[in-house]
Amino acid sequence: MSQVKITREMLAKQLSKEFGLAYSTAYKKIDNLLNIWSHKLLNSDLSISSLGSFKINHKKSRLGRNPKTKEEYEIQSRKVVTFKKSKKLDL
Repeated sequence: MSQVKITREMLAKQLSKEFGLAYSTAYKKIDNLLNIWSHKLLNSDLSISSLGSFKINHKKSRLGRNPKTKEEYEIQSRKVVTFKKSKKLDL
């Protein structure tokens, strides 16, 4: 399964082409949208209709091991964003 990275630049080019917007305007709109989503996600879960929901999960610290050297080390606790797709999203 290959992943295709979509960048802000790619989205801005597509928006400017489809809607006749200036590239700089489209880029600013995308940047503002992503900022709104990220601030919303910091405060609570983010749900987007027909797309899915984003949630922050807290992972505890744990003991990890290098499989080659068998050296053990602590993996720090961290926050991760998880995504659950909507039933309407057909992939």
